Amino acid sequence: MPNIRIPTPLRAFTSNESQVQVGGATVGEALSNLTVRYPELRQHLYDGETLRSFVNVYLGDEDVRFLDGLETNLEESDSLRIIPSIAGGAG
Repeated sequence: MPNIRIPTPLRAFTSNESQVQVGGATVGEALSNLTVRYPELRQHLYDGETLRSFVNVYLGDEDVRFLDGLETNLEESDSLRIIPSIAGGAG
């Protein structure tokens, strides 16, 4: 099953799991299955049915937005990383 690495700020919603194995033939299916397992996580990843613009998902070293987005196919041994964008600081 594909593996999803969970960033530290979101681990509070995955029982402090840093990695979660989920089923799914595509990135979208894997993320959907992740949020079914951990429903509180959904609001942090999605705006309605759309992945939030500040949530970046990587397949290996590739941002899935530059592949086929949520329709990117996954292999059993693939690893996804969720990387939320961080903004702020003093100007």
